[in-house]
Amino acid sequence: MGELHPNIDLEQERKDILNAFRGLLRAAKNRSKEDTRMIRKAFDVAVDAHKDMRRKSGEPYIFHPIAVARICAEDIGLGPTAIVCALLHDTVEDTHITLEDVEDLFGEKVRLIIDGLTKIPEVFDENASVQAENFRKMILTISDDIRVVLIKLADRLHNMRTLSSMRQDKQIKIASETKFLYAPLAHRLGLYSIKSELEDLAFRYTEPDVFADIQTKLKSTKAVRSRFIRKFIYPIREVLSAEGYDYKIKVRTKSVSSIARKIKTKGVPFDEVYDIFAVRIIVSTPQEREKSDCWRIYSIVTDFYQPSPDRLRDWISTPRANGYESLHTTVMSPTGKWVEVQIRSSRMDVIAEKGFAAHYRYKESKTKESKFDRWISEIRDLMESPDVSAMDFINEFKLNLFSEEIYIFTPKGDLRVLPTGSTILDFAYDIHTDIGGSCIGGKVNNRLVPLSYQLQSGDQVEIITSSKQKPNEEWLRFVATARAKQKIKSSLKEERKVIASDGKEILERKFKQHNIRFVGDNITVLEKYYKIPGAMELYFQIAKGKIDLTKLREIDNKAGILHLNKKSAVRKSRKAGNVISQAIQKSDTIIIGEDFKDIDYKMANCCNPIPGDDVFGFITISEGIKVHRYSCPNAEHLMSKMAYRCIKARWKGAELKENIASIMVQGIDLLGIVNRITEIISNQHNVNMKSISFETQDGIFEGNMKVMVYDTEHLNQLMRKFEQVEGVQRVVRKSSEE
Repeated sequence: MGELHPNIDLEQERKDILNAFRGLLRAAKNRSKEDTRMIRKAFDVAVDAHKDMRRKSGEPYIFHPIAVARICAEDIGLGPTAIVCALLHDTVEDTHITLEDVEDLFGEKVRLIIDGLTKIPEVFDENASVQAENFRKMILTISDDIRVVLIKLADRLHNMRTLSSMRQDKQIKIASETKFLYAPLAHRLGLYSIKSELEDLAFRYTEPDVFADIQTKLKSTKAVRSRFIRKFIYPIREVLSAEGYDYKIKVRTKSVSSIARKIKTKGVPFDEVYDIFAVRIIVSTPQEREKSDCWRIYSIVTDFYQPSPDRLRDWISTPRANGYESLHTTVMSPTGKWVEVQIRSSRMDVIAEKGFAAHYRYKESKTKESKFDRWISEIRDLMESPDVSAMDFINEFKLNLFSEEIYIFTPKGDLRVLPTGSTILDFAYDIHTDIGGSCIGGKVNNRLVPLSYQLQSGDQVEIITSSKQKPNEEWLRFVATARAKQKIKSSLKEERKVIASDGKEILERKFKQHNIRFVGDNITVLEKYYKIPGAMELYFQIAKGKIDLTKLREIDNKAGILHLNKKSAVRKSRKAGNVISQAIQKSDTIIIGEDFKDIDYKMANCCNPIPGDDVFGFITISEGIKVHRYSCPNAEHLMSKMAYRCIKARWKGAELKENIASIMVQGIDLLGIVNRITEIISNQHNVNMKSISFETQDGIFEGNMKVMVYDTEHLNQLMRKFEQVEGVQRVVRKSSEE
């Protein structure tokens, strides 16, 4: 807080504060006498509480809550309760006033909102996970009272407007955070003007040179733009007035940040950004005539100017999830410039500017209400899952924030809204978790498609399910919605728990046989001995038969308690010795499953190594380190011509993960041989088939298959079973590219 300056005119300040408050009252429309009394009381409490506080700029602190309250009233259209809360939003955190005082003076509702606001820190901590946790707290409040987040956005907007008095490092931090979290949040809540201003203010601090350059260009081209717009609008005005419409035409210049985004993504210079401005036609008309009037005005515009067929957006028939309704078209002007025209009713315009969030409780059309409520309930779903870490939550939440939407129909013709990039699986989970979990594919417009098929707007989708289907790890790769990701993760965790409980029983029986007590210390010893990260993973691997429990005899057992002997401990510490030099040495070894000096490593596609294979690492120029099998077709070339770039690698005994392996089987084409081979795969414990194909020629058959296995031991068991089949002559593992 700033120091009190001796030359400050306190009398003048008092007048300025009262003027600011009067401005707030003017902005707070439709208030009763009781509302005015409450707002006045909140103002008096806030003035008294903040009387000795000043902002970094030196002005009295009270100007900040008044400004936040005014944004709530004017830009978001919130009512008296929110205005009272905005005036008081910093009192509990920064002054002697408590939540109990707030409840005594203003009631329980105001207390709850202030409590929600107090939980959200002003600037998130540098530490990413703490920041994520705080953001999660903030979003939690969406489900309690949407006004908490709306007031928080107003607070952030005023802080961004007055950011110039802050230190530069603070400016960049707050601006980046605004761009990352608050602007997308405003967009999703339908607060278009706040979103644009937040983006522009953030852009001003994060990229000041680009911002100044675009701003200068906008100013210098303003006169030319105005002349062009007058000419463009003239014939449309003539007809609209002649037909007796009650309308307004506004021209909205694109925000600096969105022009910069266009320049960057489209790779065009400023002069070629065609939609620097949009012409907006707003018609005052009763709700039942809105749609027909908007289309009639569209028809008038296109009588004069040729529309671009692929740039028509009808958000009147299917509003966006944040409640936005409008008809957008892009037309060609006589001078050869494209112009965006937006047509909407005055009701739609209020919702577009002030945000559907402020209106969604009003008794409007039920379909729009349910869309917005569905978004909030998706967030609630995300938060109710105990498994989601705070960082996961932010990532999933941002998935939901940024997504553009597609419209999908069910077989009965019901409309569902999903993010762009959604697949059959997303749609299945959107209908119901059980349908998602048992989905084996779908029909899109009556054509059979796989789970990973990406849906297009307008598709009609029927889901095909099977009681035998279960979610697997690979599903996470092809879902786009936060809901589906979270449900799949939960199912996988549940399945692991079930398998692990079998493993736990096996271990309990083994312990009994060896007179070992089933206590936590003994489990920890086993985790160390088998180098496994955690009890759950230990039980899981026991159930899968990946752990040799006969080795229990090798561990010292003193009266039922296990002790690791020194030898194994020494061996382990040597193995886990830190890699000291940052540069990669010839003597280095990549331990697959652990981080390696911040350098990425991935499995090479040419030979698809799986745990248990003899492998080495090859240092590539641009893709980090690739791990190859020694038997890889490329290994000889790499190790002879570029030995200086090859380093040792070995597998860590880490979590079990399924990997793809390719097998080729050759033999004599006896009756039923294919059937016997496929039977082995389906009976072999935990082997999933990816693909299989058989060819026969002159009585000799060749079968190629891809299977999901855990490691080489798992694969070898399967291959040995194939070799035992009568008629099979040869079984080999192939590299995937052969």
